[in-house]
Amino acid sequence: MIPTPADPEAWNAHLAEGNAKQARKRVAADVLLRDALGRVLLVDPTYKPGWDLPGGMAEANEPPDVAVRRELREELGLDVELSGLLVVDWVAPHGPWDDQIAFIFDGGTLRGGETPRPHDRELSAARFVPLEQARELVNARMRLRLDAAAKALEAGRPVYLNDGSAAW
Repeated sequence: MIPTPADPEAWNAHLAEGNAKQARKRVAADVLLRDALGRVLLVDPTYKPGWDLPGGMAEANEPPDVAVRRELREELGLDVELSGLLVVDWVAPHGPWDDQIAFIFDGGTLRGGETPRPHDRELSAARFVPLEQARELVNARMRLRLDAAAKALEAGRPVYLNDGSAAW
């Protein structure tokens, strides 16, 4: 017999059991930041090959927008106000990894003219590059998301991807 809310202790135990059996998703949160010339900020992580958008993985129970702002502060010393969501991508299992949900937020345009510098050992470099060059520097998965983010900026609405492909 399934407990009811009338017995809060049994009900919460029942819900906790269901929660423990449900899938948990890894969450990645990145940001599209541009300079006054419209170039895109890329970072060079030390823990994986190639260039990437700034951001990282959310911690347990951390909202994606909070995660990306935390990562920007930790890795680049930036406190950026996000101006919207550009991309949500469900990423299929690959290699040793289970599936994940990847977000790209709009960080707008950085003022001041200087390129942020890495503040921790997770990044070896950061630089602004034209969008076409950024597409060449990031891996294939990120290239699909970056293209979708550029389209989302033009269209003024977020894009949902299913493993890098437009879902509709």
